[in-house]
Amino acid sequence: MSENRALMAQCQAALRANGFDVYPAKDPAQARYIFFEEILPDVKADLISWADSMTMEATGVLDELLADPAIPMIKTFDPEASRQEMIERRRQALLADLFLTGSNAVTACGKLVNLDMIGNRTAAISFGPKKVVLFVGQNKIVPDLESAIIRVRSVAAPLNAKRHQMSTPCTQTGRCHDCDSPQRICNTWSIIEKCFPVGRIKVVLIEGAWGL
Repeated sequence: MSENRALMAQCQAALRANGFDVYPAKDPAQARYIFFEEILPDVKADLISWADSMTMEATGVLDELLADPAIPMIKTFDPEASRQEMIERRRQALLADLFLTGSNAVTACGKLVNLDMIGNRTAAISFGPKKVVLFVGQNKIVPDLESAIIRVRSVAAPLNAKRHQMSTPCTQTGRCHDCDSPQRICNTWSIIEKCFPVGRIKVVLIEGAWGL
């Protein structure tokens, strides 16, 4: 077994031991199949919402959900809506039956590590929505908590700030400056060691590098 596969296997076992439901997938297409054939029928969600995740976007799950008018969705991203309206929708999303997003890092010992700008994603993962599904690429798995924090600061945060066209020092240098920029996206940390209630958070682990 290669080092990467061994780390992924260790991560799966640790997540399950910590109360998370885990669904391994070979690629984004299989992740989409797992969501629609296994997870969604079991959850029976009357209201769904989501937060930003390139890994989730790669699966096509969100596009398929939005294309079905029979599925009620709180649309937390809408270029035609005002900033105030978007914040209100993200507040409403905390009461959804099902919340979809990704994770900045997952440790081999089964901890979820995330960092947010306004905290809507970290809040929803922790509490609010009845069920949460995280789509996580194998590239997000790190050996321990220290490695997770380093990954978020040196990889995920600078790349996400650049992707969203923020005017922060990290977009120029690719590393964290612990800045005071008004557009700083690194404000709210979340470290989830155990899933409570057991099975509330479902992690779809996808082989390969997906997302930032």
